[in-house]
Amino acid sequence: MPKKRILLVQNFQTQGNNTRMALEGLNYDVSAAGSGLSALVTARNAAADLILLDVKMPGMSGIETLKQLRASGVKAPVVMLTMSREDADLSAALRAGAQGYLLKDIEPEELVPALEAALQGSNVVARELVGSLARLVRGDVAPQPAPPRTAAPFAELTPRELEILECIADGSSNKMIARSLEITDGTVKLHVKAILRKLGLRSRVEAAVSAVEHGLGKGRRASGA
Repeated sequence: MPKKRILLVQNFQTQGNNTRMALEGLNYDVSAAGSGLSALVTARNAAADLILLDVKMPGMSGIETLKQLRASGVKAPVVMLTMSREDADLSAALRAGAQGYLLKDIEPEELVPALEAALQGSNVVARELVGSLARLVRGDVAPQPAPPRTAAPFAELTPRELEILECIADGSSNKMIARSLEITDGTVKLHVKAILRKLGLRSRVEAAVSAVEHGLGKGRRASGA
């Protein structure tokens, strides 16, 4: 099976080389660009399956680079890979068309499933930032009281679907959920599709945000709810 091609757009005066070596060690075919301007040229010639784009770069920022990539007709999925945990950067990236937002300190065993999910068309956001995403969706910062577990819009979900939704809120991949619940990956996928259909959502990211807003996940268990 041919290697997946990744275009890495990073500031190589900082951590770019380390990131490239890590990706190559994970068996990806990596091409690189050190600035937004060079990324615009490289993206048209590299035929990348996925573009990993930093937020903070000299000259053209990662967000502006993303906008220019889309304006120039580049359709490859773009995932931000950055050290920035700022709500404003997360919001700007997703609004500009990023398919995901990951942190550079992500563990390799979490990075591969995230990249593969993005390659298959799924939205991916670092689980540390799901709470930030929920705040952005709500348009506020203060935490809201969580409604009961069975409150709308979750009333139509089965107990197993609620269990899987809670795992999604914790940032678990399908494989992790399958292993935890001792079911197959295919069964998890069917449940996830049913959850999205019943909730009228388009992606796992939206499902995770909705779950966090309604008190599912680690925060709920820690509070004893």
